[in-house]
Amino acid sequence: MTQVLFVKWWLGLTKAKERTVDLVLTDQNMPIMDGLTLIKNLRELGSYQKVPILMLTTESSDEMKAKGKAAGANGWLVKPFDPKRLIEVVQKVIGQ
Repeated sequence: MTQVLFVKWWLGLTKAKERTVDLVLTDQNMPIMDGLTLIKNLRELGSYQKVPILMLTTESSDEMKAKGKAAGANGWLVKPFDPKRLIEVVQKVIGQ
């Protein structure tokens, strides 16, 4: 059974320290902690070193995508995106 855990941006890192999930979807532009910082912090946790992380954002520059890859993002989807494309990318990164 697939479980989905939706966490408001301000609880993301706290919840990640409490439990490991199979996939992380994040935005770049969030208050307090942006997506790149969240990804870097998640990758520092041993339990999240191999968990796929996808960035869903309005940021589309090659520079931002390179920063995302350097931070540890496995994929980058620019909003708005086709929901079918999101499913395809999710299936690819989780190995289905």
